Amino acid sequence: MPEQNPAAPTYEDALSELERLVAAMELGQLPLDTLLENYRRGAELLNFCRARLEAVEQQVKVLEEGQLKPWTSA
Repeated sequence: MPEQNPAAPTYEDALSELERLVAAMELGQLPLDTLLENYRRGAELLNFCRARLEAVEQQVKVLEEGQLKPWTSA
């Protein structure tokens, strides 16, 4: 399944837009059509973010010779 481009150039941009959409939806003052449009856009952004995270995880596995090691903060 090809990765959809949510018109957000980076993971961080997509996450930021997703957070703005969620905040607007949580206010509960959007018209129904706008709410539905924001929900659809949020679903696209969420899928994009998940796909990016999975791609990075796969790259880390390759770099760690097939073993995904636990993250340790220094």
